[in-house]
Amino acid sequence: MNLTVYLAGQIHDNWREELTKKAVEKNLSLTFVAPQTNHDRSDNIGEDILGKQPGNIYKDDAASDINNFRTQVLMQKSDIVIALFGEKYKQWNTAMDASTAIALNKPTILIRPESLIHPLKELSNKANVTVETVDQALDVIGYIFE
Repeated sequence: MNLTVYLAGQIHDNWREELTKKAVEKNLSLTFVAPQTNHDRSDNIGEDILGKQPGNIYKDDAASDINNFRTQVLMQKSDIVIALFGEKYKQWNTAMDASTAIALNKPTILIRPESLIHPLKELSNKANVTVETVDQALDVIGYIFE
């Protein structure tokens, strides 16, 4: 059995690569998909496809439409969603992706540090599982294969 996992979360470091490497080390049969991790590509996709927009609001709106479309397609094809919340960056997109996954009834794992227990308490309560580390999230998924 192979499972597809959508990796929601900030795109400013290499947590996805680290998680993927650890999944391989644990011999888990997983395929990973994610939001667009090239920040410039994500910000400019609306104009890249639709042409120059009349201002930044329109540029952001066009990019948001296309990024949301991409996310919806990949998330709907996924078996599991992992949403990582870190300490360093604001996590608006992660919160949106996690709430979308929950609304789609996708099995959802939140990864968040202890310092974010309070601000994420409602979202954590709606997720299937909340953990503090990538390793714990992979152990939860590994349990499926036992």
